[in-house]
Amino acid sequence: MPHVSGLHWVKSSFSDAGGNNCVEVAAAGADSIAIRESENPAVVMRTNRAALRALVLRVKAQKPGLS
Repeated sequence: MPHVSGLHWVKSSFSDAGGNNCVEVAAAGADSIAIRESENPAVVMRTNRAALRALVLRVKAQKPGLS
């Protein structure tokens, strides 16, 4: 992924509070979302908002109790 510096990364509320066991996301453009795993922050994926929303909704549907 080109240029990822300067992004404001947000940690998942389900992440481990004390370590590198975290999923982080950042807005990376008008309809672009960057995703990384805190254990390896140099590896960044990019997707769009609709695809990320579909993934989150599917995971929530499979795991009762997630909100």
